[in-house]
Amino acid sequence: MARPRQFEEERAVEAAMRAFWESGYEATSTQELCEATGLGRSSIYNTFTSKHDLFVRALALYMDVRTANVVRVLEAEGRPVRERLRTVLGHAVDAPADDPVGCLVVNTMIEMAPRDPDVKERLGRDQARRLAALRAAVEAGQRSGEIDAGRDAGALAHFVVAAIAGMRVAARGGADRATLQGIADTAMAAI
Repeated sequence: MARPRQFEEERAVEAAMRAFWESGYEATSTQELCEATGLGRSSIYNTFTSKHDLFVRALALYMDVRTANVVRVLEAEGRPVRERLRTVLGHAVDAPADDPVGCLVVNTMIEMAPRDPDVKERLGRDQARRLAALRAAVEAGQRSGEIDAGRDAGALAHFVVAAIAGMRVAARGGADRATLQGIADTAMAAI
């Protein structure tokens, strides 16, 4: 019995996401996408119309899953805010072993955002969602006395985003777990 097309598309998008995450947009060839997805060249183009379309869908999947996880952690009201922030930073320290190194969003900001307005706009919406969740968590921490109320909550949210992005770049450059943990600890001390 043939699999439903929707299932095939979802599986292909997830496989393409991993390929783009590993190598980037430009360095991922159509042949590599065929190998990753198990689809033929014509199936890829018939289903997704272009490599760019497949990339945008893969990026959207990555952002939906990753950002939802971050927001879920940050909105866990039964936990102290500092613990929530440490958990979010910890995701950059202890990425799953089968994940490609780094972050597809960070890689895409560097590779594509400067020259692809559509991708830049999508990245901006995702970042705004993360920043809003971080700012809300920081403000909750300020109300509870866990975080100095005199600090700028927006600036702290941006700081956490920048620290995580830096950790992802450092990991891609070969930083070991101890180095990444040191960065996370320093970020928590700064908060």
